[in-house]
Amino acid sequence: MDRKILLIGFGNMGQALVRGWLERGIEPTQIRVVDPAEASREKARRLGIDASETVDDGVLAERAEAAVIAVKPHQVEEVIRALTPLAAGGTLFVSIAAGKTIASLTRVLGDRAAVVRAMPNTPAAIGRGMTVMTPSAGVAPAQRSLADDLLGAVGATAWIDDEALMDAVTAVSGSGPAYVFLLIECLTRAGTKAGLDPALAERLATATVAGAGAYAERSGEPAAELRRRVTSPNGTTEAALRVLMGDGGLEGLLERAVRAAADRSRELSAA
Repeated sequence: MDRKILLIGFGNMGQALVRGWLERGIEPTQIRVVDPAEASREKARRLGIDASETVDDGVLAERAEAAVIAVKPHQVEEVIRALTPLAAGGTLFVSIAAGKTIASLTRVLGDRAAVVRAMPNTPAAIGRGMTVMTPSAGVAPAQRSLADDLLGAVGATAWIDDEALMDAVTAVSGSGPAYVFLLIECLTRAGTKAGLDPALAERLATATVAGAGAYAERSGEPAAELRRRVTSPNGTTEAALRVLMGDGGLEGLLERAVRAAADRSRELSAA
């Protein structure tokens, strides 16, 4: 890329993105960070990246190829108002702010603005994230590819054409890491109650969840098939699965949890 990437917000996700970009060979001089916190700007400068407190005339003059919006949802409107001059120049806007619809962005930037709404998740911090994106009508194929490159630097990516599905995406992959962390917590407590030392129980639970996830990803086979393989008839695993898969078991709980998260996502988008 000959033109700059503008990153608004240098918190945890912004820093994860920058690490991914640098690892992919993007030069620090191609990135510009805007963040009101001096500590965040200093972190960027230590990486050789120019950092500004606000979107000033100097930032706008660079005519960034892409502007990635990585601020809190309540800060988005103020930020994009400052960036409006870039919309006419063909800058791609990529927003990772939860609950902010494309319509809410194009109302400020203009109907023809190239906007991608993205939902990453927290494993992006270690390059193992899952990001789902949806484009506005103004996004050209080359810009879609650019968004893929930018978000693909922190993990896997997928696209949906129906923005309404972003609520379900948020409920599954956006909030999903918290469900997995809860599983580790519960498995740890169950192991402790079964007599294990708490530290050992936590180590076993964490390593088992991490290993099973990696195995499922690398095998490429359906999770149901992997489950069947590890379940011997009349064995210990089958005994446990009778509980987890019985009435009031895990599937029903997760269906209710995902529905609740998706409903809340819709409420936030409408606010």
